[in-house]
Amino acid sequence: MKKWVPIASGLLAGFAAATISFADFSSNAKTTETASSSNKSDAEKVYVPFGKKDDYYLFASGGHSGQMFIYGVPSMRQIRTVPVFSQDSATGYGFDEHSKKMMGDYTWGDLHHPAFSETNGDYDGKYMFATDVGNSRAAVMDLKTFTVKDILNVPNTSGPHCAAFVTENTEYMFLPTRFAVPLGQAYESLDDYSTKYRGVMSAVTFDEKNTKLNIAYQVALPPWSYDLSDAGKKSSKDWAVMTTYNTEEATTNLEINASQADRDFIVLFNWKELEKMVKDGQYEDVGGQKMIYPEKQKGGIYLVPVAKSPHGVDVTPDGKYFIASGKLAPSMTVFSFEKAFKAIENKDFAGERNGIPIINYKSVMEREVNPENALGPLHTQFDDKGMAYTTMFISSEIVKWDPKTGKTLDRVPVQYSPGHSVAAEGDTVSPDGHWLVALNKIAKDSYLSVGPSHPESMQLIDISGKMKVIQSSPVNPEPHYAQMIKADKIKAINVYPKDENNKEAVYKKDEAKIVRNGNKVDVYGIAMRSKFIFDAKAKRPDVIEVNEGDEVTIHLTNLDFDEDITHGFAINSYNLNMEVQPGQTNTMKFTAKKAGTYPIYCTNFCSALHQEMTGYFLVKPKQ
Repeated sequence: MKKWVPIASGLLAGFAAATISFADFSSNAKTTETASSSNKSDAEKVYVPFGKKDDYYLFASGGHSGQMFIYGVPSMRQIRTVPVFSQDSATGYGFDEHSKKMMGDYTWGDLHHPAFSETNGDYDGKYMFATDVGNSRAAVMDLKTFTVKDILNVPNTSGPHCAAFVTENTEYMFLPTRFAVPLGQAYESLDDYSTKYRGVMSAVTFDEKNTKLNIAYQVALPPWSYDLSDAGKKSSKDWAVMTTYNTEEATTNLEINASQADRDFIVLFNWKELEKMVKDGQYEDVGGQKMIYPEKQKGGIYLVPVAKSPHGVDVTPDGKYFIASGKLAPSMTVFSFEKAFKAIENKDFAGERNGIPIINYKSVMEREVNPENALGPLHTQFDDKGMAYTTMFISSEIVKWDPKTGKTLDRVPVQYSPGHSVAAEGDTVSPDGHWLVALNKIAKDSYLSVGPSHPESMQLIDISGKMKVIQSSPVNPEPHYAQMIKADKIKAINVYPKDENNKEAVYKKDEAKIVRNGNKVDVYGIAMRSKFIFDAKAKRPDVIEVNEGDEVTIHLTNLDFDEDITHGFAINSYNLNMEVQPGQTNTMKFTAKKAGTYPIYCTNFCSALHQEMTGYFLVKPKQ
């Protein structure tokens, strides 16, 4: 049985009156009693018994939820949702002072394209980076605690969809923009789009000592849309590539107007050379940012023609090739870094656009690959043998092929319309093989109905032999890329160590105190099973009493230095909640605007007497 679904109107541009066939997996929905022995074998592959743990962490972007989803592989069980760009009442993220300050005036984000920190082109398990398309930000998460340490607002850009891909030793992550805007997002007429709009790319560095993100410099690229990107490896480690679309510079009805030209471009750039330009003063100051203009500061940036409307561009593990394709094309193109370097050296160009040289397509192209009946190639991952796995959005499948020969080796249908996929360490210099997860845009009838809005799906595929889908997990909303890392690379802590230099921490319960200075009240309290102590010397140590209008700052330390004993702190009817993990000190600041009596309670289950872990927040009314 086949289900026939018409292609969305935007895809009809390349395939007029076409339809796509979605494989129907409903026939596999057997009961336990009728399941075949092969299904039992598949179940055994993903079964992680109690007392054992998964082999891999899967970090999946949470899209417009603004969160990061953490799964275990092969079980495909969701372990944690980590808030990054959006508020989260479960943990108090966006309410405590640290996260509230990082988020600024924003309450939501659109998290795309997570990227691990790397050492020598391999994941090192230390940090995770991500971008926010919705509000033009970048974030860094510390993998010792799985908490966000810094969020950077990126100026002169709008929607860094292109991914927080990192260079081989995390020297930089580059954030090109999805939407071209005038510098500083000043008002300019769209009639002046080609002359006054830019697609700015930011070179962001990470100060590990202070866990801070910083902008080293920016590049004022042409006013095109910049999509996905990847860093070079080994012999190409000083280079990076990213795809573009709307090189037509259309300003309306992009579905049609941005698909007029036969080809768009891959931007090929040497970040070492750009770094040297900045060091030598070859830039202009724009609002305090060091800005390189390619039409003025020549060198380091080149264009490679590619089929129109490309999405993914992926570097092979050996660093010799990069692979890209147009969303509406039936073929992938393998490009050679070595050929590109020779073409640049010989000035083998086919003109230029906006002052940037265009490398002759035939001079850099290694081969074009056309898997039979495969449509809509988007994104490629690799296994431990260097074989490529490309998502086919329109024909709803994953195709395995050999980049060195172009030969199709295997294919498997997925349900449905895969955008990205992620293999085990599949975009590093040393992929693991064995597992690949298809990140599908549509699930349709895969799961129990929850109304008109369906969850998306992630499907686990065994690639150790002939490809086979062996597990499917719902996810909501859809993940925009993911990365899969060996579990033993991440060294998460269970308890925050004591920090004797932290003046806001209280490590002895008899040192808890409330300090008043005018209308400012600082509370240095502790949480422990199963009570709060805010003022150890008071008649009622679990009570905070202030005056209406006071500025209240609560520093709360969790004295339970015990794994998995997290406390919450909430003030009833005051719209306040935060989490304090074992050994952690967290801070909340607010104004006591409402007079009255408000219970305080622990929001995170901590012990048999969790219900008794309460107190009062008393606010005296103004005279």
